[in-house]
Amino acid sequence: MSLLRSSSNASSGMGVADDCKNIFLELQRKKTHRYVIFKIDEKRKEVIVEKVGAATESYDEFMASLPENDCRYAVYDFDFVTEENCQKSKIFFIAWSPAVSRIRAKMLYATSKDRFRREMDGVHYEIQATDPTEMELDVLRERAH
Repeated sequence: MSLLRSSSNASSGMGVADDCKNIFLELQRKKTHRYVIFKIDEKRKEVIVEKVGAATESYDEFMASLPENDCRYAVYDFDFVTEENCQKSKIFFIAWSPAVSRIRAKMLYATSKDRFRREMDGVHYEIQATDPTEMELDVLRERAH
């Protein structure tokens, strides 16, 4: 039996490790992280935290943390200034599924996405990207305004 409790997903059999939600809440409420990257651990049949980006990390560092040839889920806390000069923050959920990744991985991430996404209560926008250009900083900026 796994030491990490997880909530399971009946449709795909994929659970979500408790620390996924806890770290998301730290990003959302305490602003201690800029981003979190999640991966599916096929052996444990659950989504786990792969990497946590410090609040000082840049969007380029976030992009560099995503694998070129494998799928991931990510949340990114995007800070911006409005036309009224107000500091705002929007949380993006990103389903990263590069065109060159394995078909099995694409299917696994696609079938588990909705269930996992529901665990991330408080996300403002969702982006599905198969190529880095689909999630450039300008895309986030455009969606947030």
